Amino acid sequence: MAFFLAFWLSVRYYRWATKLCPCGYYNHPTKPCVCGPGVVQKYLNRISGPLLDRIDIHLEVVPVPFNKISAMSSGESSEAIRSRVIAAREIQRVRFEEAGIYCNAQMTTKLLHIYCKPDSAGDALLKHAMEKLGLSARAYDRILKVSRTIADLEGAVNILPEHLGEAIQYRSLDREGWGS
Repeated sequence: MAFFLAFWLSVRYYRWATKLCPCGYYNHPTKPCVCGPGVVQKYLNRISGPLLDRIDIHLEVVPVPFNKISAMSSGESSEAIRSRVIAAREIQRVRFEEAGIYCNAQMTTKLLHIYCKPDSAGDALLKHAMEKLGLSARAYDRILKVSRTIADLEGAVNILPEHLGEAIQYRSLDREGWGS
């Protein structure tokens, strides 16, 4: 849920999509990939790490089966989502009034240190993710900005470990082993 809202709140909204291999079925839940050994990794290596670092949120999305698409389920209404986004944007507008910016995506490193201070549990989680996933300093900043946005959407004053955890999950292409 917060994934979609973070897109709307981020000034750095990028529309980026790629097939994971030439045949388009790598990691597909029901269709086998017919690409030869090493082809998938070679294909994915065309996407540079520095480019991925500059994208706030990236996820690997698998096709949704028909029975889930056609199921009638009641989710959160667009109006409820809209009001939460408006409230979060107002929080950010007030927060950055003096800084001359209007949203979390525009925060400088100095502002990150002021508005994105995780508690000790959050620090430990972030440290573990940085070490385990081999994340860059730029990815660290992106995680903090996205977690600040998630906290704003919930109306939370502080960034909690669950906000950081969700933001880390949105860095799926940083993971070692992606595409291997």
